[in-house]
Amino acid sequence: MAQTIVTGGAGFIGSHLTELLLQRGHQVTVLDNLSTGRLENLAHLKGHSGLAFHQVDIADFEAIRPFFDHVKWVFHLAALADIVPSIQRPLHYHHANVDGTAAVAEAARLAGGERFIYTASSSCYGIPDRYPTAETAELRPQYPYALTKMLGEQIALHWGQVYKLPVVSLRLFNVFGPRSRTSGTYGAVFGVFLAQKLNGKPFTVVGDGTQTRDFTFVSDVARAFLAAAESDVQQEVFNVGSGGTYSVNRLVELLGGPVVHIPKRPGEPDCTFADTAKIRRSLKWQPEVSFEDGVARLLSSIDDWRAAPVWTPELIAGETKEWFAYLAR
Repeated sequence: MAQTIVTGGAGFIGSHLTELLLQRGHQVTVLDNLSTGRLENLAHLKGHSGLAFHQVDIADFEAIRPFFDHVKWVFHLAALADIVPSIQRPLHYHHANVDGTAAVAEAARLAGGERFIYTASSSCYGIPDRYPTAETAELRPQYPYALTKMLGEQIALHWGQVYKLPVVSLRLFNVFGPRSRTSGTYGAVFGVFLAQKLNGKPFTVVGDGTQTRDFTFVSDVARAFLAAAESDVQQEVFNVGSGGTYSVNRLVELLGGPVVHIPKRPGEPDCTFADTAKIRRSLKWQPEVSFEDGVARLLSSIDDWRAAPVWTPELIAGETKEWFAYLAR
């Protein structure tokens, strides 16, 4: 049993990781400022003797430092996500994703943490030259969110290099599943499509829908974090993907419903597809939930998206106006 911290533990992926750690008998302290996380994501764990929750800004080093005493494993998931708001508010993203990572890494170092698992993003690859994309691919962040996640990874690995903090960075590809964000900024395709389906609106498919994504189910991602913590690997980067890549048209087919097409967006790759040979070899991890099974699980809990915003082509055009203005070549 390990004393663990999960930053961003009230968020989508963080709540699933928190649940898994508790199931395995670990003690979990969740640090989350609830800017995007929700207490509802942890409601089913309320009263669990192994869980503690603290609402705190992870970039506030003095505020978070006391929670790290005696902690062995630190899982750093807290971050601001989404493309559009990162273009609009780059300094907010730097504060949360760069300054926040430095604060958490330093707190983990001073506490003598035995494992530091950083949550990186496949967006760091930008538009890669090769698919599947390996960890050795050139990093080409296209917008501030991707840049700040890449800088956070460099900070974590630098703390490993200089201070010998045992660091593993996981570059996540297109995570989906229950508890994904249902409100706020225009973002991940599943939240957009499920709300549209519930409200009888057509799916807003970007371009012709032939673009593919490495959709990876959230429970598989949580297991990857645990595998990284349980290993003795350090100062390494791993892709976390599904082992396949699936078109948006295939997703629409599985969800079922009418379609309206909206313009293709600058800076978005036509494909995301992780080369997962390294994590399979080094951590003995592999995904278990197929794309089709994952979509079926979401459809069975579609009522969770009743409060989500319903995006129309007109609303999306307004929301992404700055995206086109700044990223168009």
